[in-house]
Amino acid sequence: MIRIREYRKADLPALYKISVMTGDVGGDARHLYRDPDLMGHIYVGPYTALVPDLCFVAEDDHGPAGYVVGTADTRSFEAQLEREWWPALRARYPDPGAVLPPDCDADMKRVHRMHHTAVIPDAVVAECPGHLHMNLLPRLQRRGVGSRLLERWFAAAREAGAARVHVGVNPGNAGGLAFWQGTGFRQIPLSLNDETARAVWLGRMVPSAGECRQT
Repeated sequence: MIRIREYRKADLPALYKISVMTGDVGGDARHLYRDPDLMGHIYVGPYTALVPDLCFVAEDDHGPAGYVVGTADTRSFEAQLEREWWPALRARYPDPGAVLPPDCDADMKRVHRMHHTAVIPDAVVAECPGHLHMNLLPRLQRRGVGSRLLERWFAAAREAGAARVHVGVNPGNAGGLAFWQGTGFRQIPLSLNDETARAVWLGRMVPSAGECRQT
């Protein structure tokens, strides 16, 4: 039986593991990292610490195997990260420098991002101020679990005041793109010279309660 529930502090190690196990264009990235927690520090930890009411877990009889996290206000969240999340990590992981060497590994790239954080394009945030991340292990994929997680998150995000939200998807992640497009997200156009166009940015309105019940 698969259950969708609120996040609990005891889930954090499992969610960190899910993050890295889905971190290589949707596949397992553990072989790429010496420190397997680095992805979780960026894509899971700050949400569970700062926005726990918008964190939900999918679990089966073997334990947590998926999650959705996010925020209703991206720019406010980014400011909170600078005050409350990045300082401790930056002290723990020294800055590798403003410019990465050509032979840098995955660990160095993630540490670099902690010190030189990527800013989501203004055009994306202007159209869709909130955002979310979702990851599922293979054993929960293609079983409707992602849609159930999304519906639960939409309900909470709506209560938090979110009207429109976005996701960023690696262009090589065909399965991820198909999922988001199949759940009503549409690409947000960016200028060709936008440095953050490395991701495909998709957005949509947060549905009403009635619309959620119909999906």
